[in-house]
Amino acid sequence: MKVTLKDGSFKEYDQPMSIYDIALDISEGLARVACVGEIDGETKDLRTIVDKDCTLNILTFDSDAGKKAYRHTCAHVLAQAVKNLYPDAKLTIGPAIDNGYYYDFDMPSLDRDALDAIEKEMKKIIKKGDRLERYTLSKDEAIKLMTERDEPYKVEMIKEHPDTDELSFYQQGDFIEFCAGPHLMSTKPIKAFKLTASSGAYWRGDEHNKMLTRIYGTAYTKKADLEEYLEYLADIKNRDHNKLGRDMDLFTTVDVIGQGLPLFMPKGTKMIQKLQRWIEDLEDNEWGYVRTRTPLMAKSDLYKISDHWGHYKEGMFLLGEDDEDENGNSISGRDIFALRPMTCPFQYYVYKARQKSYRDLPYRMGETSTLFRNEDSGEMHGLTRVRQFTISEGHLICTPEQIADEFKNCVRLAKYCLETLGLEEDVTYRMSKWDPEHPDKYLGDAEEWDRVEGAMREILDDIGMKYTEEAGEAAFYGPKLDIQAKNVYGKEDTMITIQLDMFLAERFDMYYIDQNGDKKRPYIIHRTSLGCYERTLAWLIEKYAGKFPTWLCPEQVRVLPISDKYMDYAQSVLAELKKNGIDATVDGRSEKIGYKIREARMDKLPYMLVVGGKEEEAGLVSVRSRFAGDEGQKPLADFINDICQEIRTKEIRKELPEDEKK
Repeated sequence: MKVTLKDGSFKEYDQPMSIYDIALDISEGLARVACVGEIDGETKDLRTIVDKDCTLNILTFDSDAGKKAYRHTCAHVLAQAVKNLYPDAKLTIGPAIDNGYYYDFDMPSLDRDALDAIEKEMKKIIKKGDRLERYTLSKDEAIKLMTERDEPYKVEMIKEHPDTDELSFYQQGDFIEFCAGPHLMSTKPIKAFKLTASSGAYWRGDEHNKMLTRIYGTAYTKKADLEEYLEYLADIKNRDHNKLGRDMDLFTTVDVIGQGLPLFMPKGTKMIQKLQRWIEDLEDNEWGYVRTRTPLMAKSDLYKISDHWGHYKEGMFLLGEDDEDENGNSISGRDIFALRPMTCPFQYYVYKARQKSYRDLPYRMGETSTLFRNEDSGEMHGLTRVRQFTISEGHLICTPEQIADEFKNCVRLAKYCLETLGLEEDVTYRMSKWDPEHPDKYLGDAEEWDRVEGAMREILDDIGMKYTEEAGEAAFYGPKLDIQAKNVYGKEDTMITIQLDMFLAERFDMYYIDQNGDKKRPYIIHRTSLGCYERTLAWLIEKYAGKFPTWLCPEQVRVLPISDKYMDYAQSVLAELKKNGIDATVDGRSEKIGYKIREARMDKLPYMLVVGGKEEEAGLVSVRSRFAGDEGQKPLADFINDICQEIRTKEIRKELPEDEKK
């Protein structure tokens, strides 16, 4: 057989060979670092036998597939160590993930000391260097084996396989795991690893199932690479909005109020207020929106017209008991109300309140909308996944001729908002399409969806946008452009969305009068300009590690008198700052000035104004900034002009490295 290698050279063999043996034949060094092989583009275990002509690529840890196999093997070592120390723990799943791996166990929760003990046991296993042997069993044999070993979760997974499947197992020492692989040849190559965290996780991600204990870890071939990654982890933990936002007194949560219902502290409220006022003024004064204010709840009748009742009822908070019969009629005769999960049906009635002609279109409605969605408790996280949130929502009613330009303008507005906040480089774009294999989840038929998705694709291509396409992520009434971003842990969320609506104008009997005096159905765009304010604040906290652009800071300047003698001057400086709309305070505590400066730095303030005798005598302030350190003395009026310019233009001032600050 002829085996063609990555560089175009080839090897010929008279008999079948495993991938590992071929690697060994090429080079002992290559075999030593090989993790998996790639046969004709398909990733395979090193134990796989090559018995016909093919192309073969030997993959090391430097490849994505190599890292995955390396870390998956480390997950098996973790599982073996847990079983050694906690024999009653039950095995579930342990995949490799980006930057590491995890394993879920049915066992009590673990603290850091327990993780350290498991690490020690893992080192013993790795030092022993057991080979990983792969073998297969029939379904009945596999069930018998895992039943005898008292692994009920493995039995459950095995039972889901077709009866004809030969099921794959790996064994190292006396540890046996039901697993498809691929894996390293032995545990010995694992050089540097760390268990990074432990948390709870529902079996199969379903909150109705048992809560398991998930252990996260990572592994590298070099200690230096592991240390670099651990430093990175420490940095992202310091950026995690759920921790940093609380440390900075921006928001908090309280058990008796409820999960997913954050309380904004004065500082966080100030930031949300600044974002909201900016967006409302921007939309109304520069982009031609009219502002609406609509109810937070409505009768079920409204949601039945839009068909949210049929497609989204499980995600809504109902007020009172749902006592409808199978035809949707109330058994008791009482109206059923629900908190709104979206604003579109409400704004449609604003549009319908007065007859519109083609001259009135496009009719752009904007609203700062507080919405409610009954998210699963397991999905709650800080400000990124909550049950009550507020968005910069808008709906544009257009003629067919206007739809392309209006959609493009929605994209331009979203991009402008991202650029102003310094977030434009952190996003990706996704065209979210329907899932033709599950048409019951959507309004309309395949022909209508193909037509509108084609129109959206044409608009995006005309813009020159780079985007991916994802089936099954569309709204039930139309496709959408989702602007995506990742949090510090790599989880992706939708930040801004722009949707084409194909059906709701018909369902709400919306129309306009065209040039000929005829009634015509309008086209509708659903969009956000900034998205959800809560999620955006979380994004900003993590992006800037709490060091926000000056215009967004809840406290922009702190005046620091060097002693009580200069409190009157400090208060007069404060009054001038506030007169000019600058958010400022005075630190009037009887503390040394060095201590006050250090505290202001810890609070991540943009500016400190130190005032004493010289400053008072000359009407000056000594400026210290987060950006450049000691900026020297300035007349107060000059400082006010400079900071007002920075705030007005929403400048994102760069911070000098520490060794360059004065």
